[in-house]
Amino acid sequence: MATVSSFESLSHPTRSELRQFAELFTPLFQASSDEAKRQAVAALSQCETMPAAVALFIGNQPIEIAAPFLIASKAVADDTLITIARMQGAAHVKAIVSRDSLSPKVIDALVALRQTQPRSATASAPITESVAVPLSPVQVESNEAEALEEQRIANEEALRGRILDLAGHLGRDDQDRLGLRTLTDIQEALLVRFARSHEATHFATALADALSASRWLAERIMLDLSGQQLATTLTSLGMGFLDAVFVLERFYPHLAEQQHNVTRGWMVLDALDPEECHERVEAWRRADRYTYTAEVPDSRTSRETETHRFARQAPVQRDMRALGRRSR
Repeated sequence: MATVSSFESLSHPTRSELRQFAELFTPLFQASSDEAKRQAVAALSQCETMPAAVALFIGNQPIEIAAPFLIASKAVADDTLITIARMQGAAHVKAIVSRDSLSPKVIDALVALRQTQPRSATASAPITESVAVPLSPVQVESNEAEALEEQRIANEEALRGRILDLAGHLGRDDQDRLGLRTLTDIQEALLVRFARSHEATHFATALADALSASRWLAERIMLDLSGQQLATTLTSLGMGFLDAVFVLERFYPHLAEQQHNVTRGWMVLDALDPEECHERVEAWRRADRYTYTAEVPDSRTSRETETHRFARQAPVQRDMRALGRRSR
């Protein structure tokens, strides 16, 4: 732990310091107790920089030790995660899938791994020998083993379905938005930030700016409690899929409920067609221009008319008549 603490205190370690830590860590880690190993891995999970050899070594440890590191560490490269997933079992893959963000490269590798991995012989071979001996200890033990095996297969299938859902969005060409109104990086970051802090007022202002529309239109979109209109708008503006899911779940808590291994917000966005969303939002913007923004020039024109009327009614003649009466 002293070695880990000293390395953790380095905000920007040099190459020599990284190499020295990699040389010292492995033998010290292997000589430590399980509790010390867990503490060391938990501490290293918060480090921004990590030698690749150390990250690979920790990731290949038993899952009860490696899990916090695989889930939380930002210092693990994509290639290292892929290598760990290929070398270890389903428990390590599940920990990797639980990370806050996965690159398309890692998702592709995980999907390919799940598709090519053969099912175990115990999963495919039915258990028939123990059926002939009812109510025996062997039968009970066999039933428990079979139930555990079925549970493991069900968990693996659920994991595979979740990875495939993630991979299903990789085929979308989100970058091809020629001629379409698209969020800038700053606008998208602001929308996500205001959603995270539940600042609906600021979110409506940023959304109106992104739409080049009135604040009234943005508020009307957000007042749809089903979240369908906001999902349509975010899809039309080209917001990243995971960011759009996050925004919907923050403003509409019922969309955060789990259904079929994904949230309802995920399912709402996944069912939308980008072209239809764009046509619908453009129709909203046209109606907004015709109804809301048309009032601004009319009011300005009326004010200008009143100003000109008062300008034409200059009190020059009255002043002159008053001066004539005083002179008589």
